[in-house]
Amino acid sequence: MNNAASNYLQPTLRDRFDLFKMIRRHRKLAEKRSISYEQNKAAKVLVVIASVFVLVYLGFIAVMLSLLANETKSITTVEFICALSPFVLIIDFGFRFIAQEIPAQLIKPYIILPISRYTCIDNFIGTSLLSTTNFTWFTMLVPYILMSVLFSFGLATSLGVLLFYWLLILINTQWYHIARTLINDSMLWWLLPLGVYGLMAMPWYVNAHPSIEHLFTFYAKIGTAIGDGSLLPYIGLLLFLGILVMINRKIQYVHVMSELMNKNQKKLKLVNNFSFFERYGEIGHYLQLEIKQILRNKNPRKSFIAAISLILVFSLVSSFSNVYDNPFMMSFIGCYNFVIFGAMIIIRIMSNEGNYIDGLMVHKENIYSLLRAKYIFYSVILILPFLLMLPTVFAGKWTILMLLAYATFTAGFQYFILFQMAVFNKRTQPMNSKYINKGGIENNYIQMIASMTCLFLPTLIITILHSFASGQVVYISMIIFGSCFIVTSNLWLRNIYNRMMRKRYSLLEGFQSTR
Repeated sequence: MNNAASNYLQPTLRDRFDLFKMIRRHRKLAEKRSISYEQNKAAKVLVVIASVFVLVYLGFIAVMLSLLANETKSITTVEFICALSPFVLIIDFGFRFIAQEIPAQLIKPYIILPISRYTCIDNFIGTSLLSTTNFTWFTMLVPYILMSVLFSFGLATSLGVLLFYWLLILINTQWYHIARTLINDSMLWWLLPLGVYGLMAMPWYVNAHPSIEHLFTFYAKIGTAIGDGSLLPYIGLLLFLGILVMINRKIQYVHVMSELMNKNQKKLKLVNNFSFFERYGEIGHYLQLEIKQILRNKNPRKSFIAAISLILVFSLVSSFSNVYDNPFMMSFIGCYNFVIFGAMIIIRIMSNEGNYIDGLMVHKENIYSLLRAKYIFYSVILILPFLLMLPTVFAGKWTILMLLAYATFTAGFQYFILFQMAVFNKRTQPMNSKYINKGGIENNYIQMIASMTCLFLPTLIITILHSFASGQVVYISMIIFGSCFIVTSNLWLRNIYNRMMRKRYSLLEGFQSTR
């Protein structure tokens, strides 16, 4: 027994390696065993095609950077690529928020096994460090090095640049895990990455005459050290990586244990019954349910607050800067700010209800009434982005007609697309637990395609229409087009309901198995 306890507390190196291989194999099989595996097959092909385009685009960027670096006389090509490292880190951090899971979100299937939870978390951290996605930036770095570094500085320096960037990306992986976990606790933790990247950009603005050249010059010194064969950049990065791994390990463990022990549970607060909705019958009851779901449950509430925050940020940036003044960006911000509630909440429609979907299926047309209530609620909620976008009107950049056009278009066409997800979503979304829920972050490719369709297809069409017609004609056309979907909403909501009922058993199976 003592030996068994010892092995449990202190697994050998071989045990750790075997466990690492087992969990890595499980994660590869997890997607194939997923309820949504079949429905994601076709969408996955499109994602692969999009990934190929991204890699080709990175290769194109490498050619452009190489041409620019070869023409630059003030710094060497090694210094040039190292000077770009802060921008690469920021972009990499942003893209990780789209799809990458944090280790603690994958723990639940393993916490009841007779293994150390630290060992389990170590395996997930190790998997994240060895992930092939960490080499994505090499699609840009390798061509650049072949064209601008290899023949000028030799093989050793070329490999040194690749090693430098690889260590940076590994550091970014751990930094993302730390930041994402803390942000899941509170939106105020967004101040942490903002502060870190503000410090990284300090060479830009601390000088008497702020200039991006100061930032380039500061980080180019790393390239100078690499070109001189110094080991200090690598030693510094390895030490920093070790520190971040230990911090990340501790944070993941604390959060997993906190949720296991239910330390974060709070007493339910008294919430208004919103009895005035009762006059609208069954639809009124479901409107109450939607509002209480946001007020009482942690995850829906955070999504709602995050949507409002993003709308406000983009509204202020659009009002007081020239960043989004060109037609394409104005169209994009218009579509994005109004559809953001849909892209963050409606895209997972019925996933929260998956926690109690059995009760909704008891009575005929309960689901149809719920869909109608959701449509009414999120259409009325569009008043919020309308009000938050008013500073753009006061600044003279937008008009009331533009805001009405985008609001109507969103309530009509874009919601029509997003509500179709009710037929495809079959994974239960936890409303309060975060770190060890069964599904972790969904990897539903149909959701991704629906979101991209709502964001980019209307933007592209509206931008093209602006080149053929005046703005007033375009916005009136958007109002008419969106109104057609609003007027016929009962018809297409009924169609969605009927399709859900035809596949209700597979939906029930999916929701029940992912609770």
